[in-house]
Amino acid sequence: MAKTYFTEDHEWLRVENGIATVGITDYAQEQLGDLVFVDLPEAGKAVSKGDAVAVVESVKAASDVYAPVDGEVTERNQELSSDPSLVNSSAESNGWLWKMKLSDESQLDGLMDEAAYKAKLA
Repeated sequence: MAKTYFTEDHEWLRVENGIATVGITDYAQEQLGDLVFVDLPEAGKAVSKGDAVAVVESVKAASDVYAPVDGEVTERNQELSSDPSLVNSSAESNGWLWKMKLSDESQLDGLMDEAAYKAKLA
């Protein structure tokens, strides 16, 4: 069963069978405003926790998206290259950014669950 985690930098990751789907939270996309461009990592790229992996650009600002854990990018959301607004309309489902194979699942222990993330925003 998939489990969802959240980071201090407003990323979410849904983990199932050692693969994490990563995106930005609904709160983050609201802060950015309408996205006009998304720069995503290539499949096969090794990333370390805290690395800037992607860039989301809105009419207001460009913002880095960080790797929440160590791993290897396995896929990127191709739909976003032609329709970055998917992140605005569906940040925590269809607007995912990339998928990655985890290299150290113990790193998930340092992340927040949804209740803790919502408490942080409150």
